[in-house]
Amino acid sequence: MSLSVDGVTKKFGGNTALADVSFEIETGRLTALIGPNGAGKTTMFNCIAGLHRPTSGSVSFDGRDITGLAPAKILDAGIARTFQLVRSFRELTVLETIMVAGHWRSGQSFWNSIFASPSVRRSDRQLEEEARATLSALGLERLADQRVHELPYGQQRLIEIAKALMTGARTLLLDEPAAGLHPEEALALRGLLAALRERGTTILLVEHNMPFVLSIADHVVVLEFGHKIADGTPEEISKDQRVIDSYLGKEDDVA
Repeated sequence: MSLSVDGVTKKFGGNTALADVSFEIETGRLTALIGPNGAGKTTMFNCIAGLHRPTSGSVSFDGRDITGLAPAKILDAGIARTFQLVRSFRELTVLETIMVAGHWRSGQSFWNSIFASPSVRRSDRQLEEEARATLSALGLERLADQRVHELPYGQQRLIEIAKALMTGARTLLLDEPAAGLHPEEALALRGLLAALRERGTTILLVEHNMPFVLSIADHVVVLEFGHKIADGTPEEISKDQRVIDSYLGKEDDVA
């Protein structure tokens, strides 16, 4: 198993955001984490990505315990996440923003960068090529010279995914990637995620767009008030009465 969550509980003072949650994600599979608002989905993402330390329980990645590691260490291990709120440097272009996301793995020292040594120039050329290829894969190459904060929200969401891809991570945590996308953009995103899965990338996503989830996910984990109430294939989840009652609504609506 690529990523394993074992009995994770997270408390904030007297409030329990997650209660003994366990699930596993296989390498090269796309798993969706769903549930109503306040279910604990983002808290779970933060526990995996190192932004929160679980009160109890553990998170392991490829057999290594990564519980409570700093976010930079989690990224170095091969896990990158996006956020619901798009984060960008206001003065950077899309291309520059994508290059920054990949720069951490360039291995260049501070002084090399300051004096623009030949190795830095070669590294920057390679990063630019990779960044342009990433934008091309997302159908965003035409936006390379625009500033991120000037783009429509839906396109900014795709830039967040491009940033995660540029880190070289093998596992992506995508927080509501389809939010704000037009139907055509959502269709393109679904194709992109399917292509990434075919390449062996492991994906865990939080998403409220249920048709999108059920059309792309290999596996679905359902949270409610911090508890896991279901865990299975999209077909199994869509027919689970507990899920229908707590989140999906009437079974006819799901169909």
